[in-house]
Amino acid sequence: MDTTSFTKKTIGGVTQVEPALTPPPISSTQTAFTKKPKLGTGKSRTKKRDIPEGLWTKCPSCETMIFDKELDGNLQVCPKCQHHFPIASRERIHSLVETCTFEEMDAEMISVDVLKFASYKSKLERDRKATMLRDAVVTGIGKIGKHQVGLGVMDFRFMGGSMGSVVGEKLTRLIERATEGHWPVIIVSTSGGARMQEGCLSLMQMAKTSAALAYHAQGRLPYISYLTNNSYGGVMASYAALGDLILGEPGAMIGFAGPRVIKDTTHADLPPGFQTAEFLLEHGFIDAIVPRNEAKERLVSYLDYFASGKKTS
Repeated sequence: MDTTSFTKKTIGGVTQVEPALTPPPISSTQTAFTKKPKLGTGKSRTKKRDIPEGLWTKCPSCETMIFDKELDGNLQVCPKCQHHFPIASRERIHSLVETCTFEEMDAEMISVDVLKFASYKSKLERDRKATMLRDAVVTGIGKIGKHQVGLGVMDFRFMGGSMGSVVGEKLTRLIERATEGHWPVIIVSTSGGARMQEGCLSLMQMAKTSAALAYHAQGRLPYISYLTNNSYGGVMASYAALGDLILGEPGAMIGFAGPRVIKDTTHADLPPGFQTAEFLLEHGFIDAIVPRNEAKERLVSYLDYFASGKKTS
């Protein structure tokens, strides 16, 4: 290694020579250090493996990753913790009635923006395309077991299952048809309440559906109300709470106003589990909790009981 020297003049005028090492020049064949990348600006060298959408769903209750085909086969119920996911109305109908026995009623009836409410038309069109439904309820006549029934199933995907003029009219026609045929009525509810975009027209549906059920009851015909998650507002203040038998899905939230509104109004702490189906069963508001995958079997047994009582009377 070559050496060089430099001079340093001292205070006394004496010149001293100190040897120093000079680093050798870097040859083209030697490897140089790479420049350290800046943190936060460089991309990761390991490519993240992309997981295709629509294959797995994470359970919000137990955080288990569930294969979507397994979830579909179990009626949208978590196989580990039994958490009930939302389910489409037609899928629920298919799980309840006998094959090829359901005849839909008033399938072409659609809502009209009578009050010219801002963005109401666009929201209706959006949800019609997203759900392939005309409105928030599907009604018709079908068989559950050996029993002919009038069946109405609401769908929360369509504007939160809100009850407007079409929902009220379709349910009323269903009840009146069942009364004429001397059939039981079963309504599966999931709703945020009356549809605000239709104002007092939606509130009138509460009285109309309740009146139809009163005539149905005069014929000594049973009505079963099945409450699923998010059953609130005007629906709970009318037909959903008038059943001869009121059932609830596990963990379903049921009430008139939501827990936050009640807490802010009363300025009081709410009891644990407030407004859940389990809480309402304990306090006598509903008669039984029916898991989704047991619904058909339980409904058949209830209908058998009502039918046997009618024969003896």
